[in-house]
Amino acid sequence: MIRYCIIASLFILSFVACKQQRNDVSENETPEDLEAKAMLQGIWIESETEEVSFLAKGDTIFFPDSTSQPSYFRIVSDSFCLGENRYAITKQTEHLFCFQNQAGEEVRLEKSENKEDSLAFLDNQPEILSLNEVLKIDSVVLFGGERYHWYIAVNPTRYKVTKETYNSDGVSVENVYYDNIIHISLYRGSVCLFSRDIKKQMFADDVPQQFLDQAVLGNIKYDHVDSRGVHFNANLCIPDVASCYLVETLIGFDGQMTKKLLEY
Repeated sequence: MIRYCIIASLFILSFVACKQQRNDVSENETPEDLEAKAMLQGIWIESETEEVSFLAKGDTIFFPDSTSQPSYFRIVSDSFCLGENRYAITKQTEHLFCFQNQAGEEVRLEKSENKEDSLAFLDNQPEILSLNEVLKIDSVVLFGGERYHWYIAVNPTRYKVTKETYNSDGVSVENVYYDNIIHISLYRGSVCLFSRDIKKQMFADDVPQQFLDQAVLGNIKYDHVDSRGVHFNANLCIPDVASCYLVETLIGFDGQMTKKLLEY
């Protein structure tokens, strides 16, 4: 009998705890405004310029710029939630949509009634930008009476690098690029001293991670040779932004690679 009471008590406590947990979740979660979301469906243009701003279709916002990735959206508590960003809605009707962008400025959009505006979305597959073509370069340098032959090959990959930027409405959008893998080989005569694929992740100790996540390993160029080995400079840049890290990549005559940040 005592055992039965203990089991029953545990069951009741477990049921109460689960119910309390469900209540906490339901209280913390703000339901999506499906009526407002339905009103947003369609093509929206800027009030003053009449330029196409975006297309709302289902749960997704499409942008006319082919380099900007589609983004999942929700409308919750008078907020336009686009990806991980929230924008305060100042006014919404069937034909008018106003919200505050990232800079706190009001964006005023009108629903398009021009069928030709749909031409901006004929191809909803976003373009992925490739920064470099295949590049192969090699040369021979002399040092200490020895001939050193170095070889560099820049190989575009299918690895995507996402960069956050802002469109003309001040709304955060994502552009996607392809990263590169760069192969370096160094020979002394016919003896291979070093041969390796260089990836941007290898520079994590030299470049801040937040920058590295959006950067592309653009190129590695020969600089000079001295008693320490052959010096190359690796260039890591955020595409279309004047922000780069230059990292010296030294290939020693012992076949070891070392790195040192040169400049930002």
